[in-house]
Amino acid sequence: MPGRLLRGLWQRWRRYKYRFVPWIALNLSHNPRTLRYVPEESKDKVISDEEVLGTLLKVFQALFVNDFNKQSDILTVLPEPVKSKYQDLLSVQHPGVKQLEYRHQQQNTFTPEEILYKTLGFSVTRAPSTLISAGKGVFVNKGLVPKGAVVSMYPGTVYQKYEPIFFQSIGNPFIFRCLDGVLIDGNDKGISKVVYRSCNGRDQLGPLKMSDSTWLTSEIHNPLAVGQYVNNCSNDRAANVCYQELDVPAVFPIELKQYLPNIAYSYDKQSPLRCVILVALRDIKQGEELFSNYYTIVS
Repeated sequence: MPGRLLRGLWQRWRRYKYRFVPWIALNLSHNPRTLRYVPEESKDKVISDEEVLGTLLKVFQALFVNDFNKQSDILTVLPEPVKSKYQDLLSVQHPGVKQLEYRHQQQNTFTPEEILYKTLGFSVTRAPSTLISAGKGVFVNKGLVPKGAVVSMYPGTVYQKYEPIFFQSIGNPFIFRCLDGVLIDGNDKGISKVVYRSCNGRDQLGPLKMSDSTWLTSEIHNPLAVGQYVNNCSNDRAANVCYQELDVPAVFPIELKQYLPNIAYSYDKQSPLRCVILVALRDIKQGEELFSNYYTIVS
């Protein structure tokens, strides 16, 4: 019995260590391929914030139009110019179909993964990792990811440095630490899941959702929200993606916030919402697994 227990604990550790920050930090010096050096925090950008926002808006707008038949409550509270914009987008994607007719044509909708492929030319999915005992990983299951493309987002509850996260962190391999100490809890189970759902319900304004909680389920509405399952690179698996932080601007369209897979632990109107996205470091072909690296700041 003790031997079986120890083997079980060892197997769990082998899966856990690929996302356990202290273990990664202790092993960075032995594996320089996991490092990406940046001179200072402000320069940790592979692509500009404008390019990131442009990609997210493009994908989110396509998802919104694809879900148009489910957006009636939201459309009633939007200004007329905004409603007209989406009706114009709908007419471009589905010529000859009127708004009322479209609401009854479920067969014209696509899955989120199909929308991602039609919009960016690739789609990603979770599957068993090619790393031994690493659990799940993220793969390009269709198309080609070009260098510099936004390939996924890291979902979860966003904690400032001074906010409590001790109980959520116990045995949790999905806590991401930003350069400034902000933490993102990307665990889709246990107390982390309860906290995210609670914050999601707290911030909802009538029909307007301020974040996406479907990444906690098997039916994800934002197909990019799988970044927490991207494993760290290894000696024989070089990184092909890297993390990049983004503070969501106040002017972000309110109707598209329903696709943001992050929410602040504390309600604060003054601080922008922190998101973390993963950017391709090279072209990534269909069937390849995504592997990330962890940045180090040097003076």
